[in-house]
Amino acid sequence: MKKMDLTPFFQGRELNAYEYFGAHPEKEGVSFIVYAPHAQAISVVGDFNEWDTTKNPMEKDAEGVWSVVVPEAKCGQAYKYRITQQNGNVVDKIDPYGFSAKVRPEHDSIITDLSFDGWTDQEWMETRTKGFDKPISIYEMNVGSWRDRNTRVEEVPGAGEQHEDGLFVHYSDIVDELIVHCKKYHFSHVEVMPLSEFPFDGSWGYQVSGFFSVTSRYGTPLELKEFVNRLHDAGIGVIMDFVPVHFVKDAYALAYFDGTPLYEYPKHEDADSEWGTSNFDLWKESVRSFLMSAANYWLKEYHVDGLRMDAISNAIFWKGNKMLGENKGATDFIKRMNFTLNQEYKGKIMLIAEDSTDFPNVCKSTLDGGLGYDYKWDLGWMNDTLKYLKLDPIYRKWHHNDITFSMAYFYSEHFILPLSHDEVVHGKATIVDKMWGSYDDKFAQARALYTYMFGHPGKKLNFMGNELGMLREWDEMKGCDWFLRKYPMHASFEKFFEDMTGICTENDAFFYGYDPTNFQWINADDADHNTFSFMRKGSKYTYVFILNFSTNPYQLQFGVPYRGTYTELLNTQWEKYGGRISNDDIQNVRAFHLPQNNQPWRINVKVPALGAMIFRVENGKEETK
Repeated sequence: MKKMDLTPFFQGRELNAYEYFGAHPEKEGVSFIVYAPHAQAISVVGDFNEWDTTKNPMEKDAEGVWSVVVPEAKCGQAYKYRITQQNGNVVDKIDPYGFSAKVRPEHDSIITDLSFDGWTDQEWMETRTKGFDKPISIYEMNVGSWRDRNTRVEEVPGAGEQHEDGLFVHYSDIVDELIVHCKKYHFSHVEVMPLSEFPFDGSWGYQVSGFFSVTSRYGTPLELKEFVNRLHDAGIGVIMDFVPVHFVKDAYALAYFDGTPLYEYPKHEDADSEWGTSNFDLWKESVRSFLMSAANYWLKEYHVDGLRMDAISNAIFWKGNKMLGENKGATDFIKRMNFTLNQEYKGKIMLIAEDSTDFPNVCKSTLDGGLGYDYKWDLGWMNDTLKYLKLDPIYRKWHHNDITFSMAYFYSEHFILPLSHDEVVHGKATIVDKMWGSYDDKFAQARALYTYMFGHPGKKLNFMGNELGMLREWDEMKGCDWFLRKYPMHASFEKFFEDMTGICTENDAFFYGYDPTNFQWINADDADHNTFSFMRKGSKYTYVFILNFSTNPYQLQFGVPYRGTYTELLNTQWEKYGGRISNDDIQNVRAFHLPQNNQPWRINVKVPALGAMIFRVENGKEETK
């Protein structure tokens, strides 16, 4: 049986606990090792011993670790730990470190060999970075509902049919199409919603039962490795949602594992979460090692390029409530985990916080007192922007700062602008459907919104279906509405999304979003017209963005930094995108030497109603004022 120095585990510093704990095939059989210090007795039961408690009792050492080697056990067989808890109750528990499990509603752990000799992504792994100086555009997706099992993305069948009971698409069903799709729309990374095992489909993976167990819904662990490998070979990164804050209360999982609160807080008021789950006791060293090892497991075994950590606000503050104060044990854990993972992977992985609080220094180095994340979701930008665009344009002038406010705090963190799954479910309406007005008006404003989003500094994230202009809210039991491609407005929206993201991911003016010299407002104060204008500056070209969230077209002048001709690259109201301006009506406007908006030159532009425009000019010599 494999030996391991457990000192780092009990110090809360272990990254590889899963290599010791759990079920591991060895020469003499399968070794089973589990930590349950307060249990009275444990037996491993499974397919290999007719689930007989008496056949394979486990031995306990002085540190509370139970172990046994079962010669008859083989890969693919189901098992559980039958635990006589501290209070004498006998319960069957899944393996906290199990690598696979049966398809829900069953939940037995499955003996799994993680060996995989198919990796061909060595060059990718060596050259990947955190992407601060790269155009990061993330495609958030739910693997099982990207498309229906019986359709393909390039087809245009009827509306998505509900999955057959228990059947979801598998990694191998979608990987070829996914690569083509990401390339077409210039997505640099795929972010998969949690792939660790979970019992309830409607939790989307955020209520986890098996933190080391690849969910059986979408394929085997080896199939997931091949999925990641294929994406890497295509030059696409993979980020996985990771849930380090809470876990399901189901009796077969971690809850009161040995009859005591081994993983959760001892007080119910601390342990009970708002989602009906149990909060991890992040002060406890063995729990810290468990979660740090779980994070490392996905990075090491599956080559994922980053972790987006869910519900971090509920770790930073007790119950996620700032009024209850900082949870120092949790923030100390986060700092330790992020520092250790960065050391382990030489600073090449992305660590992303989904944090809705104003807690400072989330993206500051732990060495300087920060939490050590690389990026933070800008949920303030998302909420303010969508709130503004829901308003009748008549009232928008009094909410002008909803659009401008993000740049007042933007440089305090490394922000990602998210239009995620959370914004297209539970009666909130899809992104397009949130927009004010008629069908045509909604699409016009959605095109302007996305131009603003991709022109705004920061990395970008969109949930699957956003690129289609979906009108039906996401349902984890249905695929995206690919049939929408046969409707002109949606086909035009896709064309717009492709062209706009191409402009913003192929030019270095959009790479350096955290450099304050890279972005400059032209006019942030034109509330009466509902217009906004700004510049993004690259090494060779400067890009001028003009946004009009009014229903009125205007002829307006804007200050610009250089002489020369400003070439119109994109107008969201061109006919090819679903607007009413001729595709041939391209404004290439010449600057004239008259100061405007604190700039030495100005341009005169026809600005369409509910539209956005991108102009490009070659950089010239800066003029002194």
